[in-house]
Amino acid sequence: MKPRDDKKVDQIFGATLGLVKQKGLAGITMCEIAREAGLATGTVYIYFKNKDELVNMLFSECRKASVENYFTNYDASKPFKTGFKVVWTNMLKFRTENFEEAVLMDQCYHSPFINDCTKKLTKELTAPIYKLIERGREEGFFKNLDTLSLLTFMMGSIHYPVKHAHYNRTPLNDTAIDSMFTMCWDGLKA
Repeated sequence: MKPRDDKKVDQIFGATLGLVKQKGLAGITMCEIAREAGLATGTVYIYFKNKDELVNMLFSECRKASVENYFTNYDASKPFKTGFKVVWTNMLKFRTENFEEAVLMDQCYHSPFINDCTKKLTKELTAPIYKLIERGREEGFFKNLDTLSLLTFMMGSIHYPVKHAHYNRTPLNDTAIDSMFTMCWDGLKA
């Protein structure tokens, strides 16, 4: 059996990310992915039995990378607002610097391609984010609303500015980022 070629997997993943950004998840085929990756369609099928498997594996990899990044330099022993700002800023920067991955993840959350195993993994991976929001509510920093509502508000304060900056080619500067964080914090604050 031929050993797995990680370079080809990276080519397939990169091609998939680019096509999802251009056409959307439902609008791409394995043949298009192969063409974009510069590979034969049969080669793609050596690594992934179908589009569902490819999308689930790519989504899992993107999700793992994002959550690991979100908590970089986070210190739970520091004041809550300081730690929350670190995570919020990391989320914004990750989505800005990894825009194609962000687009894929957004589409996967509402897609029939994601299987139960991947959904379970996603729930496990995102548990620290939910715990951070719950901590903010329990310690009286955030409104006494359900965790999902608070998290949805937080994510909205990140998603739209990142998309706007990307599609309008207007980078977010530090002043804008600080202002957006303040608005998010004020909106969540108890």
